[in-house]
Amino acid sequence: MGRKVLILNQDYSALSICSVPKAFLLVYLNKAELVAESSNYFLRTVSTEFPMPTVIRLHRYIHLPYKGVMMTRQNIFKRDGHRCVYCGLHEELTLDHVLPKSRGGRTSWDNLVTACKRCNTRKGDYTPEEALMPMRHRPFKPSFIMFLRDYSGATDDSWMPFLSKREKVS
Repeated sequence: MGRKVLILNQDYSALSICSVPKAFLLVYLNKAELVAESSNYFLRTVSTEFPMPTVIRLHRYIHLPYKGVMMTRQNIFKRDGHRCVYCGLHEELTLDHVLPKSRGGRTSWDNLVTACKRCNTRKGDYTPEEALMPMRHRPFKPSFIMFLRDYSGATDDSWMPFLSKREKVS
């Protein structure tokens, strides 16, 4: 059961994703309500059948001071589609600093990209322009909603009304 459930805060804003068993437990313990359920799948016991949740809403508001996407190696790979931004290969991937660290480049969402070992070695201590290696897309910091919608790999159609809302920019 590898399905995921979207967790909404009390105000219907996207908060996180979790496993089906955890979502069912939150609903069963009356900590959340079922907002959307799967029409094809059910949770069954010996004597009872329950709807499988796809979206739940918490009864209490959870205040999160910072709701962003953590910059990790895997999240950068996800953002770049597990492909080298220079040649498009998806094997032997590494991280590359667009502006090399030796030239003042920072380790940030806007300066890190996915690159195969061959392209990373070829680019070396140059910028993509100096190495004559155009990038397929520029690096960017994904928003939390964008990351849930596009990169979590487990979205359900019932999530879209809650993930298509624009985030407030602070």
